[in-house]
Amino acid sequence: MKYISVKAEQRRKLSADGEAMEEKTTFEENLKKLGEIAEVLEKGEIPLEKAVELYSESVKIASLCRKQLDDAKIKITEDGGGILPEN
Repeated sequence: MKYISVKAEQRRKLSADGEAMEEKTTFEENLKKLGEIAEVLEKGEIPLEKAVELYSESVKIASLCRKQLDDAKIKITEDGGGILPEN
């Protein structure tokens, strides 16, 4: 039974304040990881403890995705003034 790749666990590092931090991942990688977690949870074939762990990780990843989207929005707004070029 496959839960989530061990690579996700290997990428974790502890920050100075002890919180788990992911190495820099792209939005697309994070979105893919959320999809994988959703598939596992939807099957319902894992122990409750593991399901809670995966759900918790998915909340963190979703938060990171939101931050990545917000950062992209700021960059687009700063770079283009929020106005699309005229045709």
